[in-house]
Amino acid sequence: MSLHPLSLPSLQLSPGTRSLFHNLSWHEFEAILERRSDRPVPRLTYNKGTLELRMPTPEHEKIKILIGDFIKVLLEKDDRDYEPFGSSTFKKPDRVGLEPDDCFYIQNYATMVGKLRVNLSVDPPPDLAVEVDVTSTTQLNVYRAIAVPELWIFSNGKLKIFRFQLDNNDYTEAIASSIFETIPVKEIVPQFVDRGLTAGVSQAKRELRKWLRDRLNPNL
Repeated sequence: MSLHPLSLPSLQLSPGTRSLFHNLSWHEFEAILERRSDRPVPRLTYNKGTLELRMPTPEHEKIKILIGDFIKVLLEKDDRDYEPFGSSTFKKPDRVGLEPDDCFYIQNYATMVGKLRVNLSVDPPPDLAVEVDVTSTTQLNVYRAIAVPELWIFSNGKLKIFRFQLDNNDYTEAIASSIFETIPVKEIVPQFVDRGLTAGVSQAKRELRKWLRDRLNPNL
């Protein structure tokens, strides 16, 4: 595109489209974030001089909301505390900047209570991040720089779980979640996402809660 991303307020992107800009300095990226202010779109990813702008589709947003709601249901089932930070911007200065579709502080929730900004020089990364790939593909190399312990990627009706390995600073695909060890999230999340898309968000959440009750009390 010929339009410079610093013209973000006048940049028009259709849902489902993405644009790449190369050779941008960190200073320019920070200026773009400042000009965008608190607008949630377009979503931004910066990786060593390359900026990607993505405009999500309604399908993407609905699935993102469903998965975020399901995570809250699973956490609240066991009265687990958490702090949601949505699509907050996470930055490693001069290197990368990313905005997950959704994210949660769970093990580290107490550190983030009352905070309205995230600074990775003093704050930990979120314990769980969620990405929904509809028209774009999640860049694992960007997440490596942030070192989010667990990353969920939902694509083509399937959920993949990646865990960050400190010994080699890389992600490994896992068969189960370390956050929900007793729940087969790889199976039930796609099942209830599909249910939410066909029967509605509220109905899917009710059915998930019933599934959890039945699992805990199979003889009732």
